[in-house]
Amino acid sequence: SSCHDAGKETHVAENSQVISKAFQRSGKKAYLFKKCENIVLGELEDRILLNGVHTVTNIFCIDCKNILGWKYVEAYEDSEKYKVGRYLIERGKIRKESGWSAQNPVA
Repeated sequence: SSCHDAGKETHVAENSQVISKAFQRSGKKAYLFKKCENIVLGELEDRILLNGVHTVTNIFCIDCKNILGWKYVEAYEDSEKYKVGRYLIERGKIRKESGWSAQNPVA
């Protein structure tokens, strides 16, 4: 998928890297990715999220600098550890690229 701000498409993730489409960021649909690219990380911070406290860092598009979501750095509940090192991106911040299968569309 690509960030579509600043008048150009910046590739940030592959379809094969989607773990889940059942997440939310600030009440909006979001996807959990295994890996992302062409991003910049922000400062670490602890946040109280729906499933407990997590240490996260905001992620920004390398080109337009808009916030896309966050990276999970630490999870304090055992049931949430699978998120560590993963990226949460708000659906409205990205656009599917050609080559995405109909079974796994992003937008």
